[in-house]
Amino acid sequence: MSIHHGESAVRPEPDQVIQDIADYVHNYKIESELAWETARLCLIDTVGCGLEGLRFPACRAILGPIVPGTTVPNGTKIPGTNYQLDPVRGAFNIGTTIRWLDFNDCWLAAEWGHPSDNLGAILAVADHLARTGQNVIVKDVLEGMIKAHEIQGCLALLNSFNRAGLDHVVLVKVASTAVVSRMLGLDRDQTIDAISQAWVDGQSLRTYRHAPNTMSRKSWAAGDACSRAVNIAYLVKAGEGGMPSALSAKTWGFYDVLFKGKPFEFQREYGSYVMENILFKISYPAEFHAQTAVEAAHIVYDQLKRMGKSAEDIKSVRIRTQEAAVRIIDKQGPLANFADRDHAINYMVAYPLIFGELTAESYTDERAADPRIDALRAKIYCIEDKRFSADYHDPEKRSIGNALLVELDDGTVLDEVEVEYPVGHKRRREEGTPLLLAKFQRHIGSHFDVRHRSKILETVADVKSLWTMPVDKFTDLFVKE
Repeated sequence: MSIHHGESAVRPEPDQVIQDIADYVHNYKIESELAWETARLCLIDTVGCGLEGLRFPACRAILGPIVPGTTVPNGTKIPGTNYQLDPVRGAFNIGTTIRWLDFNDCWLAAEWGHPSDNLGAILAVADHLARTGQNVIVKDVLEGMIKAHEIQGCLALLNSFNRAGLDHVVLVKVASTAVVSRMLGLDRDQTIDAISQAWVDGQSLRTYRHAPNTMSRKSWAAGDACSRAVNIAYLVKAGEGGMPSALSAKTWGFYDVLFKGKPFEFQREYGSYVMENILFKISYPAEFHAQTAVEAAHIVYDQLKRMGKSAEDIKSVRIRTQEAAVRIIDKQGPLANFADRDHAINYMVAYPLIFGELTAESYTDERAADPRIDALRAKIYCIEDKRFSADYHDPEKRSIGNALLVELDDGTVLDEVEVEYPVGHKRRREEGTPLLLAKFQRHIGSHFDVRHRSKILETVADVKSLWTMPVDKFTDLFVKE
């Protein structure tokens, strides 16, 4: 007769990865002026992206309270709308508008993602707390953004969740949970509990981001992650506990169940590196691996125009790109919807080669119906450039290179157009900042009259006043009465 010894019920110390996140959130003092100023630009840009998303009916259709007509006293107000919601639903609404058009910031490493997605949770909670009389100012939001960016970005540097089939919004949920926990007054141990809950919460598959299943869930997945983060933090505030080995537990932990048994690896300690180096999407609402390809396509368009040629004279287009772009946005065949098109590099290159522009409207069914687009897409192909792939991962470069080589029907081969760093890169920040602010002005232009726009622009430009502004007063600037 064999004797079975059951699992040990002795609770271990919390996983060090989870402790490190909690310690960073509670103890790290941000002293980088570059991080603070970049966070201000990021806040402005992210709110603007949310307002722009609201112009699209499919986005507006899934917003608001679960029960129509519900208004929550002292609830979170949603920029661009007249909704006032509980913080959990508010986080979904804000996070969804921000992410809808794939136009907010980006971080590319072993994992990619959009750290400003976390603003959905941060702003929802901060706004609600301010409306209940707590002293929560815009600087608190900026601090939360810097720290959420850092958590998401540092976890992404060496850990590829996409290779395990998981969507990057797991990192939004973890980062938002950590930051929001501190905002809600949880202590270090409670923050550890909340972070552990985020790791064991149901994680999204990347199914909705890839052919043949690409669809609009990719535009609200971050909003969902934000709402889950806020819900978890409130549950722990109410007394719910955590799981100390949520990551490392044999058989049942995150590593064994969802990460092929591998523990996380880290390149650097948490600081303010990610915000300092964040990538802004300034010129084009397009998946970031294609940003420089789109810029190159605009250059080629101008060359063709000067030659008296057009896209109809093109025989072939070779895109030299990074491995990540080949893996996730190199799509052939019919593209079913908006979500398919803004994640297809040949569509994002073909459109500006034909029309000389790429805007959010470029992905609509009406625009995509032009037969010239698919005809040109069929002539476009990608190859990986090992140097681009290496520089993409180099922490001192983090380039996102693309190069277009165009051959015409008459045998003419144009000079290859190579762009290594997009205008939203840290290396082009001086060039990009005025363009980023112009982008923000365009985004508020659809919602507010000239007088109101002037008030918004004056407010966000006055750095010292903005820092100390109560969050509810900041949010009120963007609310529809």
